[in-house]
Amino acid sequence: MTLVRWQPLQSVQALQEEMAHLVREAFDGADAGFTRPFVPPVDILEKGDTLLLVADLPGFRNEDIEVSVENRTLTLSGERKPDPAHQDAAVFRAERSTGRFSRVFALPATVDFAKIGAEVRDGILTVTLPKAEEAKPRKIEVRVA
Repeated sequence: MTLVRWQPLQSVQALQEEMAHLVREAFDGADAGFTRPFVPPVDILEKGDTLLLVADLPGFRNEDIEVSVENRTLTLSGERKPDPAHQDAAVFRAERSTGRFSRVFALPATVDFAKIGAEVRDGILTVTLPKAEEAKPRKIEVRVA
């Protein structure tokens, strides 16, 4: 007779892998007959006296991207259009999403809203958010009394 030990963690891991497989099948754009909405990944960094919002927008043209600021809220939106060269092609799998996207970011009051700038290079959008003069650190002179 062979002794088989029950390993509960192995059972949990197998269940977790099966659930992940089911979720992938249920929500994979090509397999489920729909495309997932495109949401560009974004990094927000602080470099000296400037905040930087960096977004990956591969294949986007300048006219497909809109950056706006209103009431301390930055909105990044755009549209990825289907490639007209592939319009008449039979689709076997479609993972590249098309359509409109929009991301909204709350900005701190320390940003100088009049000096915000944006540029796109090689599919990377960089929004520059300079800090206002009153928000920048300054040295206070200590006097002898």
